[in-house]
Amino acid sequence: MSSRVPPPSTSSVGNGALLASPVERARAVQAILDAHGPEMDRQRELTPEVVDALAEQDLLRMLLPRSMGGQEVDLVDYCKANEAIAWADASTGWFVNQSNVSAASSAAAMPHEAAAKIFAGSRAGLAWGARHNNSTAIRVEGGYRLTGTWSFASGGRHTTWLGAHSAVQNPDGTPHMRYGRPDDRSFLFLRSEAKIIDDWQVLGLRGTGSDSYSVTDLFVPDAHAPARDIAEERREHGPIYPIGSTLLYACGFCSVTIGVARRMLDTYIELARGRHSRASVQAMARNHAVQREVGLLEARLSSVRAFLHEAAGQAYAASAAGTLDLDRRMRLRLATTHGMNEATEVSIACYRGAGTAAIMNSAPFERRLRDAVSASQHLQAMLPMVEMVGRHLIGTENVVQFV
Repeated sequence: MSSRVPPPSTSSVGNGALLASPVERARAVQAILDAHGPEMDRQRELTPEVVDALAEQDLLRMLLPRSMGGQEVDLVDYCKANEAIAWADASTGWFVNQSNVSAASSAAAMPHEAAAKIFAGSRAGLAWGARHNNSTAIRVEGGYRLTGTWSFASGGRHTTWLGAHSAVQNPDGTPHMRYGRPDDRSFLFLRSEAKIIDDWQVLGLRGTGSDSYSVTDLFVPDAHAPARDIAEERREHGPIYPIGSTLLYACGFCSVTIGVARRMLDTYIELARGRHSRASVQAMARNHAVQREVGLLEARLSSVRAFLHEAAGQAYAASAAGTLDLDRRMRLRLATTHGMNEATEVSIACYRGAGTAAIMNSAPFERRLRDAVSASQHLQAMLPMVEMVGRHLIGTENVVQFV
């Protein structure tokens, strides 16, 4: 049940070289993530040693097109890799997922030459903040003039490139239309061109360094302004890309919460083997309530993991066959949202079960509890997503989004 035993498999990348499997490479960095986790939490960013380790194992190009030196890994393998990284450190897992999906979904919709230049090398990455309706991207000759402020640029302290999302306006302020609908794009620019706002003072996932940033009247050329997830502009056609960035983010973030919960449960079990709580007449290992709880938590966590991998595998296979429909998308949405919430509850239960041993900064519980509950606050974990799936299953009136 442990996430630490690597399979002896390899995979090919665009240059023909063989890499170990994504899961094996993720496990190869666990020790350094473990060692640097507390310091990354204090500094509110990844340490240089961790960034180097990610680059050495080529973990920032797992979803990037093979035509650009990426790996286009299978979606279930991608989930397992993110889980293994988060088992060691949640902030690193969060950044790896955020950067992989952002880079791959952008590259797949960009002119090849421009994308290959931006995402060249194993340190290629991309960070950006959440979309909102308070930005302007004015259509001009050869590109756009972008103005706005965005938040939550996870990992942006370690990427050369930032991005931002905005609806596009004509010079007269009216919405710019394309393909019969309002034009909405992502804009890529050098981090050095943005004003960075150091406002990442948060409960958990501190190591992501998810600063806010702003640009004013910044020119972004057409080649750096992809319409991600729009079929009309998709230039790469591997099975990853039609799934879309929203569900890919969901798979990775769900895997992060599962990885954190697995580490919490592993640690709780280890504690139970050798501790005698003062509140009980029995050692924890001999306490029937603890035994029952450990069994149920294992079943709960294993169940959501299996559901995620089943739904992700089915969506990936359907995408490869050109048959990815709304039913499969809804099932993946349910697996990811449900999984994030259930995994968080497992983490909380492990923290509570560990008693006072869990509250110390020097113990492995406290930081991971903060990471778990912070991850559960993300849009991807919001329960209205589950309500949407319920309406779909019932067949009643529905607003379909985030699938």
